[in-house]
Order: sequence, then C-alpha cells, then structure tokens
Amino acid sequence: MTDQAKVRRHAERVRELVASVVRTQVKDPRLGMITITDARITPDLREATVFYTVLGDASEQAATAAALESAKGLLRSTVGKALGLRHSPSLAFVLDNVQDQVKQIDELLTAARTADAEVQRLAAQAEYAGEPQPYKVEDDEDADEDADDDEDRPAAGGTGARP
Repeated sequence: MTDQAKVRRHAERVRELVASVVRTQVKDPRLGMITITDARITPDLREATVFYTVLGDASEQAATAAALESAKGLLRSTVGKALGLRHSPSLAFVLDNVQDQVKQIDELLTAARTADAEVQRLAAQAEYAGEPQPYKVEDDEDADEDADDDEDRPAAGGTGARP
C-alpha cells in the first residue's frame, strides 16, 4: 500500500513539472492561454490526471487539448525522469471547467437574491388573515357575568342539584 502523503507529493510534483514543461518546452502554436490547476495520481503511481483551464472559446479549448495530446510523450518522459519512479505515470489531460461552474453559481446566487427581495417586499405589505387580536380577551362585563354564574353553583360538597 502506498502512503497517501507520498501520493499527494507526487501529484503536486507532477502538476509543477507539467506546468513548467508546457511553459518552456512545448512550442505548439495551438496551445492557448493554459493554466495547470491540479494533478491527481493513482495510489499505485501508474496513472496521473492533469486538470487545466484555457482562456477562450470552445475552439481554443479544443486546439489546446490537441496540443497537449501531441505533447503527451514529451511530458510523460520529463515527469518520469524527474520523479525517479520505476514506471513513468501515464498522463491524461482533463479540461477543468471551474469558470463555468463559478458563472453558474453566481447566476444562481443572483436569482436567489432577487427572489428573497421579492419575498421581503411581499411580506412587508402582508396583512394577517384573521382578526387583529386572535385570542379571546375577557371584558369587565363578561367577568361580572362569570362571577354571578359562580354564585349560583353549589359548593364542592353539595348535592350537585340546581335550584
């Protein structure tokens, strides 16, 4: 079993190496404004997944993916030599769509704020459906009538018959 800390160190090293090689050695004109965001490596250190972002539209993203695919051999040999492992990890490149997710989350938050503002506006104009005072409050007149009724009732030890 491989140590998780060792796997994380190797993944971080793969990310740094790929970013460095892409910046300095890959001279493909199809390569756009690329940023290597993350790398993950399997516990057996045989396969590495490299996540990247590209500024631009879908055509620039596709061109960058093709450039990375063509430079995969150079990148793999450089990573293998630098890591000093028995087997060089195979590299897979995955477009990281963080910006799209951020944009979607921002739109959802804006919609939620708008809905909350509408609810607060409606709540400020709302009125209660029932009477203003829903609980029964005894008036002084009602209290006097209740006292008269208490006098007519027999005591606790009485027969319980009414006159």
